[in-house]
Parts: sequence; C-alpha cells; structure tokens
Amino acid sequence: MKNKQLYRAMLTALLMALTIVCGRFFLLPIPWTHGNINLSDASILIAAALLGPLGGGIVGGVGTAFLDLISGYAQYAPFSLLAHGLEGILAGWCYQRWGKTKLGQGKTKLGQWSSLAVGALVMVGGYFLADSFLYTWVAGFLGIGTNLLQGLAGIIVAQLILPALKARWQD
Repeated sequence: MKNKQLYRAMLTALLMALTIVCGRFFLLPIPWTHGNINLSDASILIAAALLGPLGGGIVGGVGTAFLDLISGYAQYAPFSLLAHGLEGILAGWCYQRWGKTKLGQGKTKLGQWSSLAVGALVMVGGYFLADSFLYTWVAGFLGIGTNLLQGLAGIIVAQLILPALKARWQD
C-alpha cells in the first residue's frame, strides 16, 4: 500500500511539473485577451484520467497557479487555481463514472471524450469570469474562442497519449 501511495504522489508531482512545462514552452500568445493558448490542459486532463478528481484538481489548480506566478501573470493565479482545479476535479470525477461501460468492464470512448470536454468547458467558463473581472466583459467574450481552442487541443493531446500511459499505469 505504501508503494502505491508513493507512486501516486510521484505521478502527481511529475504531471504538475509537466503542466508547468507545457504551459510555459508550448504556447501561442493572444494579444487581445492578455493571455495565450498553451498545452497545460493536456497534462491536467491526463492527470484527471489517471489519478481521478483529487489528483486532477491538484495538478490543475496548483500547477497552473504556479505557472502564472512564474510567467508574469500573477493576477491570474487565483483564477487559475479555481478554474483549472475545477477542470481537473470534474474531468476526473466524470471520467471515473462516464468512461465505464454498462458491464463495468473497459471504458467507452464517448464517455472519455465527454468527461474531458466537461473539464475543458469548466476552464473556459472560469477564464471568461476571470477576464471579465480583471478587464472587461468584452475581453471575457473574446477569450471564449481561444480558451475553447486551448481546451480542445488539451483533449486531443490527452486522448492521444492516454492509451500508452494507461497501459503502464494500473491503479
């Protein structure tokens, strides 16, 4: 039991570091929203699928809040903690429930995609509120498209990588 807990803690830390790397180095600046599109959502959604709601929430919330602090977006850190934290929690929760077939064996593709989409939509809503609060409602609305694109990219990358990771990760 102790080794399993240690392995989960190490995987959580690794995915949190990956969130920071993906958010810092794989990005496309978006001037009209004061932000960027990055691949941090991919690692958050991978964490949610592999570790469940708690791991997904920790990786999403803490990882992106720290990313904002080191990237010059400190004003977004509390919003990222909430938006990406909820993204990881809800995606992990939905993934555990919707991804199972009726017989409880295996996972359904529709359930997997849907659960990750729920997480990404929560992130989009969170950043709409953040941009609206920090700037204007117009900035909030302008950010919806780019945040949807970021969420979709995260879902696609996560779905491409998850089969290989699940083959190695047995929870």
